[in-house]
Amino acid sequence: MVDRIMNEEQRDIVDLAKGILEKELVPQLEECDKTSRFPTDVFQSLFKAGLYAVEVPEEYGGLGMNFETQFLLNETLGYYDTGFAFSFHAGSMSADSIFIGGTEEQKRWASEQLLAGKVFAFCLTEPAAGSDAGAITTTAKRDGDEYIINGNKTFISCGEIADYFIVAATIDKSLKHKGITLFLVEKERGVQIGKHEDKMGLRLSPTNEVIFDEIRVPADHIIGREGKGFSIVMKNMEAVRPQTMTFAAGLMMRAVDEATRFAKERTSFNMPIIKFQGLSFLLADMLKLTQVSHGTLMYIARLLDEKQPLNGMGASAKIFISESASQVASHAVQVLGGYGYMKDYPVEKLMRDAKIFEIFEGTNQIQQVVLAGLLSKSDK
Repeated sequence: MVDRIMNEEQRDIVDLAKGILEKELVPQLEECDKTSRFPTDVFQSLFKAGLYAVEVPEEYGGLGMNFETQFLLNETLGYYDTGFAFSFHAGSMSADSIFIGGTEEQKRWASEQLLAGKVFAFCLTEPAAGSDAGAITTTAKRDGDEYIINGNKTFISCGEIADYFIVAATIDKSLKHKGITLFLVEKERGVQIGKHEDKMGLRLSPTNEVIFDEIRVPADHIIGREGKGFSIVMKNMEAVRPQTMTFAAGLMMRAVDEATRFAKERTSFNMPIIKFQGLSFLLADMLKLTQVSHGTLMYIARLLDEKQPLNGMGASAKIFISESASQVASHAVQVLGGYGYMKDYPVEKLMRDAKIFEIFEGTNQIQQVVLAGLLSKSDK
């Protein structure tokens, strides 16, 4: 129900992804949701089709796909399942810090790993440090030509399927965010994967505790320099937040389609229920929010492709689209009535999946702090 303007190349990419997802993901979606399992076979099929790590620059052997095409692809993945879509993208997106602050050698190495299908996980959040990144307690102590990393990370996406970890650790707790430094850590160095979180939604996306106990890494595994990790993370998050909302937009498109289809087929008082104004207005509201969300993302993609600053648009889009996704999913359940509440129908899952978008990548309340800060710094 949502028209998306695409050129021929973009249409081919979207159709390629849809074909794989329809054939390989849809048949096992219910089972994966019940067991909270990431379907690695579907990951591999998309990888073989050339749809993984599409953002790797051409100069390093990748496609260098622009943001507009990435966003269209992400929406398509999110339409089928936001959990799978998020982890499929996060596996490569977590290496973005290397492309922002890493050395030329690190960038080439990361590109080689991504193009070989390797998965990265970004480790920032801790049990007592989420939105306040400056409060992290994971430490990195220099010992000759190495650093020793100790600490526990929580709610780490792709933790159990990752080959490499980008770890935020502090070299001096008293420095708070100015002490944060990013390290590349290979799983084979002894990284322990802890609890697999049993989540309400996004269940195809594995979320884990990740434990670093006396993990030694060479000094050349620093991304950037000591104390520069926070600035790299903040620069990265400006683009990450709207990228993540593309999956929520895909979910909204699915909700509109499912609710509209049901409303046309379900009859009451000898007519399709879509003919009743009260219900049709719910559908209209769903379409409105979905269209505006998609349009906003396409505008942000253009800004990113033209290397223009977002000036708060990422935070604004995160708030609006995530809240819209929850509302659209809730409306879809309402349209289906009692059927919408049953697991036999897909919209109850959409409602479970939608909520997390208001929470991760910085809660919506934190985004309001970001926006208020921009206003306070602006010229009068």
